[in-house]
Amino acid sequence: MGRHVLIVEDDADSREALGELLRSWGHEVDVTAEGRQAVVLTRERRPDVVPLDLGLPDIDGYEVARRIRSAPGGEALCLIALTGNGEDEDPRAAAFDAHILKPADPETLRRSVEGQPAVGADHPQ
Repeated sequence: MGRHVLIVEDDADSREALGELLRSWGHEVDVTAEGRQAVVLTRERRPDVVPLDLGLPDIDGYEVARRIRSAPGGEALCLIALTGNGEDEDPRAAAFDAHILKPADPETLRRSVEGQPAVGADHPQ
């Protein structure tokens, strides 16, 4: 059964490609390019999974994650950090359930969205 996914990505091409890929796997997908809108949509639409770009134009992904996690039910969401940078040693990274380097490896993304342990270059076993 598909999950409800909210993609938060400011790059239109990446956002569209991720959305198409996730829909092809049977997931319901909402998208936004802005962090503040992501916080609102998370409260309104209650997604299961939020792949979240860390470098957003309005507020960064860490602040978005903090706001989502502090809202009622926010601790139960699966937050996936999407980053163009290698391993993030920032303590704020703990707010995320997974970290995926962009461009996202489809298998790593699929496993993360579906709640399976991710194995591979982004997530060593």
